[in-house]
Parts: sequence; structure tokens; C-alpha cells
Amino acid sequence: MWNEQLKSILLATALLSPQALAGLTPGTDKCKGYTAQNVLKHDSGLTADLKLIGAGCGLYGKDLPGLRLEVNYETDERLHVKVLDPKNKRYEVPEFILPRPAPSKSKRKSPDIVFNIEENPFSFTVSRKSTGEELFDTTGNSLIFEEQYIRLATNLGKNPNIYGLGEHTEPFRLPTKNHTRTLWNRDSYGVPNNSNLYSSHPVYFEHRTTGTHGVFLVNSNGMDIKLDKDGKGSKLEYNIVGGLLDFYFLSGPTPQKVAAQYAGIVGLPAIPAYWGLGSHQCRYGYRDWIDVAEVIANYSAAGIPLETMWTDIDYMYSRWIFTLDPDRFPLEKMQKIVRNLHKNNQHYIMMIDPAVAYQPYPSFQRGVESGIFLKEANGDIHKGVVWPGVTAFPDWYHPNTTEYWTNEFERFFDPKTGVDIDGSWIDMNEPASFCEYPCSDPHVEAERQKMPPSRLPVRQPPRPIAGFPETQSSQRIAINSRGSEYRYLMARSLPGVDSGMLSLRSYENRFSKRQMTKGNPIDPPYPIANDMGSLSDHTVHTDIMHANGLLEYDVHNLYGSSMSTATYEAMRNRRPGKRPFIITRSTFVGAGHKVGKWLGDNLSTWHHYRNSISGILQFASIFQIPLVGADVCGFGGNTTETLCARWTTLGAFAPFYRNHNGDTSISQEPYRWPNVVSAARKAISIRYQLLDYLYTAMWRQSQTGVPSVSPLWFDYPKDKNTWGIDLQYLYGPSIVVAPVTEENSTSVDIYLPKDIWYDFNTLKQVRSGNQTLTNIDFDEIPLFIRGGSIIPMRKAAGAMTLAEVRKRDFELLVVPGANGEAKGELYLDDGESLEQKETTHIEFVYKNGKVTAKGRYGFKAGVKIMGVKVLGGSARKVKNMSVGLEKDFVVEV
Repeated sequence: MWNEQLKSILLATALLSPQALAGLTPGTDKCKGYTAQNVLKHDSGLTADLKLIGAGCGLYGKDLPGLRLEVNYETDERLHVKVLDPKNKRYEVPEFILPRPAPSKSKRKSPDIVFNIEENPFSFTVSRKSTGEELFDTTGNSLIFEEQYIRLATNLGKNPNIYGLGEHTEPFRLPTKNHTRTLWNRDSYGVPNNSNLYSSHPVYFEHRTTGTHGVFLVNSNGMDIKLDKDGKGSKLEYNIVGGLLDFYFLSGPTPQKVAAQYAGIVGLPAIPAYWGLGSHQCRYGYRDWIDVAEVIANYSAAGIPLETMWTDIDYMYSRWIFTLDPDRFPLEKMQKIVRNLHKNNQHYIMMIDPAVAYQPYPSFQRGVESGIFLKEANGDIHKGVVWPGVTAFPDWYHPNTTEYWTNEFERFFDPKTGVDIDGSWIDMNEPASFCEYPCSDPHVEAERQKMPPSRLPVRQPPRPIAGFPETQSSQRIAINSRGSEYRYLMARSLPGVDSGMLSLRSYENRFSKRQMTKGNPIDPPYPIANDMGSLSDHTVHTDIMHANGLLEYDVHNLYGSSMSTATYEAMRNRRPGKRPFIITRSTFVGAGHKVGKWLGDNLSTWHHYRNSISGILQFASIFQIPLVGADVCGFGGNTTETLCARWTTLGAFAPFYRNHNGDTSISQEPYRWPNVVSAARKAISIRYQLLDYLYTAMWRQSQTGVPSVSPLWFDYPKDKNTWGIDLQYLYGPSIVVAPVTEENSTSVDIYLPKDIWYDFNTLKQVRSGNQTLTNIDFDEIPLFIRGGSIIPMRKAAGAMTLAEVRKRDFELLVVPGANGEAKGELYLDDGESLEQKETTHIEFVYKNGKVTAKGRYGFKAGVKIMGVKVLGGSARKVKNMSVGLEKDFVVEV
């Protein structure tokens, strides 16, 4: 979220980006690099000393004279390569942020991935033995290793297929000419193309006719990764402003195996709470509790399922986190809203930002007393400007911060005395600030930007609200504002503070001159293409030292993930034994182990509708954050009925499904237009029928790393036609989603790989290849089932909540492949426990006219399989039955 001035800046950035100057870094061809000496091979790899040739080239500083090379064959498919400074401890991503697999000490008998070294000048290649090809080749590309600049490049060959290196809004298959991917997390309203966004994931998959491999650089410093062509072919060039080179090479050779191998390093993703896969509604700009209560009631009146209601920062008093506005969101009304939701088996989530208002109120005071805020070199609290005005930022690496954060959650979200949330939404955690560097007087800047924003007047309910009998006209009472009283109560809770609001200058001295660390952490010699400009612009300043000695310059990209970890622990504490449901905006590698991700402040345009698919594919299939989705109908700007109808159907086939928009946009809840009402009812009904199919796929990813949502080429890697497709995708292992993608169109050109396919809606067989679908109503979305599949489908028609869905019986849809056979699986558990006492996992096989079910049975679902439907050409077979999910069975169809 951004104020209006910064929105205009960012929209201009979307049109003209510094990355228009992309291209390989000039001057590197003059650098001679290093020679490798003392090369020693051992059972699990090799080591070598790297010595600078001559005086070096000093491209962006003095070259380090000596380096250390460490190579370790960790598995037959995974190679670990590090280049570091043996004399000085340089920053590297801490183990407590990203625990790494232990290095192998045993000899690999037959590794499929092979390291080859060239000693003078030093270069190396990584090859895959099984296909006899080089996967990474630095030949002819000198290594440059300076204090604040590291450069390494690999030769890619002609027309490479590169995926990953996000977060971005480019095509899923990245451009490879004159293109730069900058990794430096920032608040990026409008999620512009050719720009750095909220998250950093320095991993890519490269796909060829011979297979797929992965390259993962463990480095959280700012970087430009450049893709361009020269006379010999394409290159990929890393330009990094700190840390070291810490690579993992993954041999694959299939896309699914690369995904699983990557998950083996960064951690398997969490399976979400079952209810978290339902339909969600939010808006930045709900005026008061009245708006929230009416939205819930309107969903019900329209017959549209609503699983979870969300509230943005509107609920806060003056945008102070861990507060309620006592006039617009009074505690008793909020508690009643939550009680009503829980009574109906629905859920409630509220947003929390990291920045704490620099005001005399308990949450800030407890932070001061615990010492948990980021500090200047002289000990003063580091200040920025965010929604509350002047703010302080938690230091997630201070030993007291997790306890502080947990205690604040426990106090504010106490089920009896606070707001009993079911999940958490964390935002602005890049971290974002509205203050331009150097932000020498944030108090003046906050006043200039009118932060916190003004509020609309307090009002009475304009009409009766279902579930709130006191809103009947005869029972209405006069409104008495409690804002001043609330301000007084908050202020007087601080020791030595009178009833007035103090400037809090007594807590610190005025800003002093900043102490600089070695090098220049504010403006390093190599300027990455950060679309904000300076690394410290509109964020925490990069010369800030954390309590554990880490410099913000190095760990900036970890702030969001570190907040995610603290929030995960806080939610575990307040809901013991239950899976924390947390959605964040800023992520780093490994975040999927604890949180899900929404794709940020997009716009209500057809362009953003289309590229939301690429974003979902990035996080679900490459970055191992499968709980992902975009703001349905768009966040910024005004949607239209047709765009919102199409997006409502598309969003229903993302793992995370939430309608959300901004305060300056028109209201866009799905009940506001006839086409969108119909689209929501139809799409959610299908989503709920398939929810256990999706849940099973997400469970499978949590166990193996094999993606639950993926591009077509993952399953059809030999089909070159699929390599660039990012407007169709696989939802689970068996269903292709092929949305209409052009404004006001009722047709779409699609491609189905060579296979057996059936239309999901008509259950009729369709041909493979290129084709044009026509007469697609605005409330429909084309879906296709792949032959060889068995899909367990809930009989979910009419269910308004997932608690009701879980009571519904199943039907098996069998779609035989070319060999007349099919298979599928079903995973069942209680849907919310971190540690499951009992689970059920069933594998279904269809062969020779019989369906066989085998599995392990522990969870008592209390439902049955009531029928089997087998498709086949123009005919279909139906078998009615009633079989419980407690034991194996065979049924002839």
C-alpha cells in the first residue's frame, strides 16, 4: 500500500525503468581473473586456492588477492560450490535463516553431476554425466571478487529457456536479450515490469531438450542478474554487491526432480490449513465495523461462499499496530463479528505491519523497554515514516524480539479480551518506508505526507445488518466518540508521561552523523538497478547494524522472511497445535516452510490479470511457496464487471484465493455485478468439488517438493510448444486451466499437448494441439482433464463453508489414458493440526474395467465414495456405490 504521491512515482517507474539500460557489465573483458593453485581432490570433492592475476582490474574497488574454492558432492544430483575469502570472515546467509544440508564426507560412487576445473585462468564447468552436457560454464568469463562487487558469468548457448530469478512480472520464461533481474526487496505498488519487486529468489531452472537443471545462489545481498547475447550465444551474469559465491547445482534431469532437489536445500513447504484454501474477502478502505459486517452479510445474501473475512490496517487507531480504532472498530463489535463468523464455521484475519508507531502507547513502550528496535550507531532508535507517521522497526535478530512479538500477539489477539483471529497477514515488510533517504527529519516528513491519513467521520449503521439486532432503527443509540479518551488511556499507561501526546524526544538524542562500516553500505560502487535508486531509499537504511552484528546492507532481503518466522512462532503460541496460516508480501528462499505469499499491489488491468499466472507459477513451481495467489480483480484502479468476472474464475484455480482492492478504487466484492455473482458461484463450486484434489497435491508437495501447480512443460518437457506457455497451467497433476485472456472476448486460443483430454464441464473428449475455443461465457473458465487420471471429487454443490464441504461424500471421476488405465490419490487429515495423529492416504488404480483402492487408513473422515464415473470417448460408465474410507476395495465398473 502506498500514499498517493508515491503511487504516481511508482506508476511512472513502471513506464521508464533504470533497467532499460540492461546489458552485460562493461569493462569485465579487461579483467584477467585468478589462477587456481594447490588443487586437492578428496573423497567428496576438491579444494583450491585462487590467486589474483597481476594487480587485478579494480572495476569497482580493489580486487581480493586470494580466495578459497570449496567443492562438495553432497548427493549424486547435488553439487555445492563456494568461493570465499580465506583471511576475512565475509557475510553469508546465516544458518538460522536458511539451514543447509550437511556437507558430504563420503565418496560419491557415481555422481550424475560433475565439476571440472581449469586452473589458468581459473574457470569451471558443471556437467551432467547422464546426458553428457555442460550445465554451467564460466569459460572465458573472468571471476571478479572485490569488497563490494562480485562478478561471475556462465555461457548459456543459443536460445536458452530460463525460469525463476524472481520476484518479477515478466513472462514465466525470461527474456534472454538485454534483460536484468534485480534482487532487492522493495515496496512496489503496481508491480511494474522490468523491476525489482517484493521478494528475492536467486534460483533458476534451465530447460533443454535433454532435460532440466537448477542453479541456486545462496546470497541475500543486492544483485543484478543479467541475461544477454554476445557473438557466441547467450550469457547469464551475476553482479553482486556483497557476501560470497555459494552455489548449489542440481542435475535433475526432470523438472519435478529439480524442484524436489531444490526443496531438499531450502526446506519442504508447509501444507496449509484446509480452511485457508477457501474463498477470502478483503479491502483496504473498509470504513468501519459496519462495512465489514455488511460485506459478510451480503456474501450470504448473494449465496456466495465466504470462508474468511479479512481486515486491512483500517481497523487500527491512527494506523498503530496492535490497536483498535475505538470509534470505528470498537472491541465489542469486532468480537461480535468474529463470534458470528466462528458460529458459522467461517474465519477472520487481520493485517499487521512491522513498523511500530513512534508514539507513547504500550506496544511501542514495551518495545523500547525490551530494546528490540533497530538503532542508529549512537544508540538512537532508527526512524522511518509509514502509515502511522513516524515509526520504529523491530530488529528481528535481537534476542528479545520474538518474545516481544509473541507477547503482543497474545495480548491483542487474546480470544477473551481481544480479537480472536484465525490467521495473520503481514505486509510492508521489505521493509517499506515512505521517507526518502536520508530522511533526516522523519517528523517533518510525516507531517508533510499527512501520515497517518485522515479518516471519514464516525457514523451510525445506515441500515439494519444481519446478526446485529441493535442496528434496527428503533434500537439505535447515539454515537459518542472515544478517540480522545483512547489517546489519553494509551498515553497515561507510560511511566512518567502526562495525558498529552509527547514527541518522545526524551527517549533519545537527535540524529547524529551516521557511522559508516567498511566500504559504503549506503551507495556501493556498483549501483544495482534498484528502481528506488539508493539502497536506503524508502526503506531501513543499509548502514544500520542489527543486535547480532549483521549489517542491514547484507540482510535487507531477509527482513520479510525474518518477520514471517517471528509471526509463525507468535501464531503457534496463540493457537497451540494448529497450523499457523500466514500470508506475507516479502519473501526470501525457504519462506514456504512457514508462510504463503500474495503477489502484492497489482492493478485492475487485463495485463495484470494475465501476468498473475506467471507469478503463481514462479512461487508454486520454482520457489517452493505453493500457497500463492494474486489480488483477484486487481488492487489498484477500478475493475470492470467483465474483468472481475474473468478474474474471479481464474483466481478460483490459484492455491490462495482472495478478492482484495485499494481504498481509492470502487468496491469490487463479487456480489456487486450479476456476471461476477454467477462467476463466483460457479467457480467456487468447482473449486470446492476439487478441494481435496488440490489439498492432496499440496500435501504431496509438502512431502516431496513436487509442485502442486506447474507449467505445462513440467509434464511435457519434450514438447517445445509448451516451453513458453504461461497463460495455461496445470492445477494439480491432472487439470489444465486455460482462461480467456483478452478484454471482452469470449474466445481463447489454447494448446493442449499430445495426450488424451476431456472438457471438465461437458466431460466430452477434445483433441490435442492448437485450437480456438469460442462462446465462453463471462462466468465460465475452460478446464481440461488429462487422460490417465482419477480425481476424487466432493459432492460440494451448495456448500457455503469448507466445514460443510468436509461432510460431503466423494465421487471418483476416472479418465483413462491411451492405454485404458488411470490412477490418482487422496490424502485426508483433520485439516488444521501441525502434528497429525491419524491420516488417510489412498491410491486409486483403474485397469481392466476395475477400480482398486489401496492405502493406509487412520483418519475417520465420516464420508463415503458414492459413485464412480468412467469417461471413454463419447461414452461413459457410471457405477453407484457406497463405500467407506476405512479399508481397501475393488469395484467393477
